[in-house]
Amino acid sequence: MLHIAGTLVLLITLAMPVVARAEITSEPVRRETLTESVQLDGVIESVQGSTVSAQTSGTVLRLPFDVDDSVEAGELIVKLEDSEQQARLNQAEGNLEEAKAMRRDARQQFQRIEEVHEKGYVSQQEFDQAQNNLAAAEARLERARAAVSEAQKQLDYTTVVAPYSGILTERHVEVGESVSPGQPLLSGVSLEQLRVVVELPQRYVDSVRTKRRTRVTLNDGRVLRTGEMTFYPYADEQTHTFRLRLALEEPEASLYPGMLVKVEAPVAQRQALWIPASSLIRRSELRAVYVLDQEGRPRLRQIRAGISRDGQIEILAGLDEGERVVTNPDEFQGGEGVRLNQGQNTASPEAGQ
Repeated sequence: MLHIAGTLVLLITLAMPVVARAEITSEPVRRETLTESVQLDGVIESVQGSTVSAQTSGTVLRLPFDVDDSVEAGELIVKLEDSEQQARLNQAEGNLEEAKAMRRDARQQFQRIEEVHEKGYVSQQEFDQAQNNLAAAEARLERARAAVSEAQKQLDYTTVVAPYSGILTERHVEVGESVSPGQPLLSGVSLEQLRVVVELPQRYVDSVRTKRRTRVTLNDGRVLRTGEMTFYPYADEQTHTFRLRLALEEPEASLYPGMLVKVEAPVAQRQALWIPASSLIRRSELRAVYVLDQEGRPRLRQIRAGISRDGQIEILAGLDEGERVVTNPDEFQGGEGVRLNQGQNTASPEAGQ
């Protein structure tokens, strides 16, 4: 009862006629289409993110970069001790030279036998044997070349370079540690291509898929430009939400994978009444505006307000379309002595009052 009595006293006090202290301005109550949206938490992730693993065995000699360091594509990020790989390459190259010599000898032998075979001086068996020896020598040469190529790859694997430009996020080894093929070395992500991932409740999927419009903002209000929109064709079994992925067209330097953003998507439309936010009077739990009557006098009226958007307040109850509300209620005290100047959209105190 005390709360209701206090509100009534406040309404009566605000509505009491007093002399105007300043000119007033007004605007009509407008009816516009309101697009209702759902706001969800999204996460920024990198399009390119990977873990580089060892492709050969060895001891870590150098780690030029650490976590949070930026690297360019092709830069050395891990150097392994390569004496074993270098020795294998030297051996393979020696075997290759030997195979070349053996093929050269086999070719020469075959050419000599071929010449006399045409004259009938050697048997067919001797000719076939020389031909087979040449084929075997050529096969050994090919195997030797393959061995050199494999040894060279193993040597190259001791020098690990960045596959793309980005930032190192995790280091899995230390200098002096022995590694084997398949063991993780470093993890990193690229900041050149980022995207936003958001979990969309099932009830909004059809609307968002149809409209294909979203608005992504940071905590400080900055709006991020998005491009291609990808819907995952299945729902999560636990949360029953659908994953929506949005490509960022121009990632800013201040964006990093794992950051939270707000994703706003339109889901419905309805008609709503709007007034300027400056018209609203707030007194404790009271929400009211000054409405100009037929004589241009401001009268206090309690209203029920909805959402605020772009300097406007939605009116749920208490006003009708076309009614004029005072937009500067803090600059005057409304009453019988205030009159609206329709031509200039202002009001001034009448003379003698």
